Amino acid sequence: MTEKEETKRKKSAMKKKEGPSGKKEIEFTLYAPEFREVFLGGEFNSWNPQTLPMKKDTHGVWRTKLKLPVGRYQFKFFTDGAWFEGPLPDTEVITNPFGTQNFIKEVL
Repeated sequence: MTEKEETKRKKSAMKKKEGPSGKKEIEFTLYAPEFREVFLGGEFNSWNPQTLPMKKDTHGVWRTKLKLPVGRYQFKFFTDGAWFEGPLPDTEVITNPFGTQNFIKEVL
């Protein structure tokens, strides 16, 4: 197999993994059994705190999946009517213009 053919094969395999749209399915999770409702807000939905509801599993973990293109995304959780300010283990943060912190999710 030539180098050009190998490169084409690798690109084709990557597209299959990413799906036809070039987006990857990414899961967002928050362990917070005490909350009654949780929504996801971020750059991917214009920070709308009502459009991406999350579902709580039996262990108190809230989950949702999104298909996103490769990139870095700022996000937060909207929990019981307020933006969640608590820490997320192993998650990068950035200070926003309001003086609080947004979380970062990198899609590779």
